Amino acid sequence: MKAMSVLAYAVCAAADEFRTGLPFACDAVERDAMPPVLRRRSSQSMRLAFSAAAKACANALRQPADLPAVFASVAGEIQTTDRLLSELAKADGLVSPSDFHNSVQNSVAGYWSIAHGNRRPATAIAGGHHTLAMAVLEAWAQLACHGGELLLVYYDEHWPVHLFPHHGSGPLATALILAAEQQDSAIALLGPPHPGRPPAPGARLQSRITAIGLLTATQCLSAFSRGRHDYSAIDSSALLAD
Repeated sequence: MKAMSVLAYAVCAAADEFRTGLPFACDAVERDAMPPVLRRRSSQSMRLAFSAAAKACANALRQPADLPAVFASVAGEIQTTDRLLSELAKADGLVSPSDFHNSVQNSVAGYWSIAHGNRRPATAIAGGHHTLAMAVLEAWAQLACHGGELLLVYYDEHWPVHLFPHHGSGPLATALILAAEQQDSAIALLGPPHPGRPPAPGARLQSRITAIGLLTATQCLSAFSRGRHDYSAIDSSALLAD
């Protein structure tokens, strides 16, 4: 496979003031992206991921039930996990069964599949600061082997301050609809993944990038926002920081 086509994308953030400072289009979290039965027990991670994924599918005119998916997050349900650990430290050590059920890394992927009746494969990935890179590699490998299209969602919620001060400030999610090879409807092409460093984003975003790994993809997200109808391939090292 020589390239991945980006058919559509979406970015969602929880805070209004955060969205206005980004150099690419960024939507608010959409309440109706999640069915009411799930909404009542949803986490910030779920709301972010569902919003971005639903928006990307709509932008690409694709049905959520039809696409295999790759869900990636540095720490997934970190707020729920922190709450569980706090309860375990108490004298009785009792934890909420619902919290325990929702604390796993693939909870968002599972709920997405259930909500949309999607029986296609769904992968959940965590790779520390390399999570976005690993998600891109996974998407490339799946499309190279099986062809077709897939949904890639990267998300991170706000971290508890005592675990990692300033990390995740400005919870954010992005979703890409990707296809194997060059497609006529592509807004951009991603070349083969390889190790590298993303271009410097400028001082204005540097502090945010330190806290939010997704913003290392600023160059690509900005290009997607503008639309790249010349189909020139974007260097995927912009997504793969070493």
